[in-house]
Amino acid sequence: MSSPAEPWSVPVRVDDIGKGVSRRLVADDATCARIAKALELEALNRLEAEVEIRPRFEGGAVVGKLSAEVVQICGVSLEPFATEIDSDFEAPFTTRPDDEPESSEELGLADLDRPDVIENGVVDLGHYVVEALALDLDPFPRKPGAVFEPPSDTAEPSPFAALAALKREPPQE
Repeated sequence: MSSPAEPWSVPVRVDDIGKGVSRRLVADDATCARIAKALELEALNRLEAEVEIRPRFEGGAVVGKLSAEVVQICGVSLEPFATEIDSDFEAPFTTRPDDEPESSEELGLADLDRPDVIENGVVDLGHYVVEALALDLDPFPRKPGAVFEPPSDTAEPSPFAALAALKREPPQE
């Protein structure tokens, strides 16, 4: 069962990692619906992932491959369309919270690649799969073949355009 903040939670205790953990994750219909809502998708028809936890010094990495079918709304035609997503991802983590800066003001560009800090001794595989899916979504989805056509110039001229035209005309005698 997932927590209210996470649409999909698949917890693994850090103590259970040992020399590594491999899991095949398949989201059920209810989980797909929660993820679609969280990511503001029209629908999520399928989400599967092969995920490994690879131990590293004072932490590890969640490494995986996800496969999904998402339904988004085309930004041009406003029609829903399905897209296949297949991608690899890797997310390092650490069990040492003292590596974190003390305030967000101290964060810089170098901190973007910092490993996640694992809290309560649990690595949430579902969280990492959903995060990887979110990063793979097209922020400006366009249905294949959709072409933007600007509005025609046959609209009525504005009152200001009519006044400008009067101002340009020479006075009549």
